Amino acid sequence: MASMNDTISTNDLAAIGEGHLAYLRRMRSDDIRARFPAAQSIQPGLDLWALFSADGTPLAVSDDRGSILASATENQLLTVSIH
Repeated sequence: MASMNDTISTNDLAAIGEGHLAYLRRMRSDDIRARFPAAQSIQPGLDLWALFSADGTPLAVSDDRGSILASATENQLLTVSIH
């Protein structure tokens, strides 16, 4: 049993929800382009929704929140929103 003084590493915390949890976040396309070099083809100045795995790996980007949630559901991921 863990004691109150035990700590969990960032990697261990991220791994808890791996394959089960994803987070949804509203982002500007400029921020997405800055964080993810592979996303350079996204038009600048857009408000988008991004879906990330529990460890922060990008899974999907869309301008439609509903399609992101549908994608998560299809992949049996429980989603949470990040503000």
